[in-house]
Amino acid sequence: MSDLRRLEQETLAAIEAAADEPALEAVRVAALGKKGTVSALLAGLGKMSPEERRSQGARVNALKDKVTAALAKRRAALKAAALEHRLATETIDVTLPARPSPLDSGRIHPLSQVNDEIAAIFADLGFSIAEGPDIETDDYNFAKLNFPPEHPARDMQDTFFLTPDASGERKLMRTHTSPVQVRTMLRQKPPIRVICPGRAYRCDSDQTHTPMFHQVEGLVVDKQANLGHLKWTLSEFCKAFFEVSDVAMRFRPSYFPFTEPSMEVDIQCSRRSGEIRFGEGEDWLEILGCGMVHPNVLANCGLDPDVYQGFAWGIGIDRIAMLKYGMPDLRAFFEADVRWLKHYGFRPLDFPTLLAGLSS
Repeated sequence: MSDLRRLEQETLAAIEAAADEPALEAVRVAALGKKGTVSALLAGLGKMSPEERRSQGARVNALKDKVTAALAKRRAALKAAALEHRLATETIDVTLPARPSPLDSGRIHPLSQVNDEIAAIFADLGFSIAEGPDIETDDYNFAKLNFPPEHPARDMQDTFFLTPDASGERKLMRTHTSPVQVRTMLRQKPPIRVICPGRAYRCDSDQTHTPMFHQVEGLVVDKQANLGHLKWTLSEFCKAFFEVSDVAMRFRPSYFPFTEPSMEVDIQCSRRSGEIRFGEGEDWLEILGCGMVHPNVLANCGLDPDVYQGFAWGIGIDRIAMLKYGMPDLRAFFEADVRWLKHYGFRPLDFPTLLAGLSS
């Protein structure tokens, strides 16, 4: 009897002295575990006579109940104390400004935005998007596009040529996206209406030129395609892209090996206080080159120039992005300056649509 009383006092004192839950668990195992003191008393009841088992068993079970209740009470107290400690130490100053979400801090690069704007406009006009490799052959980049062998674009100072391969063929970094037009005409029968956005490469670098730049070209091939269709297409594009209700355009004769006749296009604008506005004023700004697809190009791509005709144009994406959003230096597009991107970039969910506005 005295042993049970002493064991009860010692066990309850150990439970009360437990400073944390791991210490309390150690006391529980020592008392009620498989080899615990109270468990050992319960295991010894089987060796007693029925009378002893009846009286001793009641006392041992009462001890077990007291220990279990004390453990539960102490565990609850320790959990409450731990919560109080966390609430006291892990406070939040609700007066501090909230951290910006990725949707607020992230930005879409202006080139990506302008590329999406162009795609949205021409998709509405019934054009699809065609793509091709950045590394091209001389045949696709020059020969099939009616460049004569002595044309200066084939010179090393204008084009990035690669080391000849095992067969002796010297490939190059495409100087325009026109090879995609060639690949489209070789693969697809008219009618053809595609735009070809992508990177192009030339040996040039200054405030308005970079060795790598972005370009989008358009191609329409059909039996009735003509200059009237070309003018209307470019007019609708400029009105949608620069988000003006009307725009005056001026077509000037020019020369490109792959078009005949060839033209450069100016659009009406005003220049005031260093700002360019389109659809008004008495000034003109060149923005693109265009023309009717040269019959030799059609023949080189397996199309009969007596049956089919087409028109094409090319626009520098970087250049029109600078014009629309007032960016003074083309080189900043490629410098990865986060400050510049925060200023000129677009929010990730600002998808350009003709309904909501391209630059909304």
